[in-house]
Amino acid sequence: MSLNGSCLCGAVQYEIDRIDMPIGHCHCKTCRKAHAAAYATTAGVMRGHFRWKSGEEKLSSYESSPGKLRRFCSICGTHLLAERPAQPHIILRVPTLDDNPNLKPTMHIWTSHDVPWVADEGELPRYKEWPPGR
Repeated sequence: MSLNGSCLCGAVQYEIDRIDMPIGHCHCKTCRKAHAAAYATTAGVMRGHFRWKSGEEKLSSYESSPGKLRRFCSICGTHLLAERPAQPHIILRVPTLDDNPNLKPTMHIWTSHDVPWVADEGELPRYKEWPPGR
């Protein structure tokens, strides 16, 4: 059974057979900047388990560090994956999955790049939608 994923506007769609490496939250500076977020949730997928379904021609890429390409939709800007072409796997941006992989993150990496305003998940209140009174 495959899992489907897409960008925000739906122009780029892909499918994977499975996630092959643990899901983790990457705190490195380049992930933080590329995603405009405190960290990026990623997982490795072997190239043979990943397929573009549509919109591959809409992809743009950026070499964020030597040999590492970040692939994103040229229409909406969604960052879908990163890759080093010589490696046997791609680094999937897990939040772009449309289907539930039934896996949870197992680690935080590159926390040496954390910024002072990042808080651990357990430190903050949680709301299903907006906080009361908003």
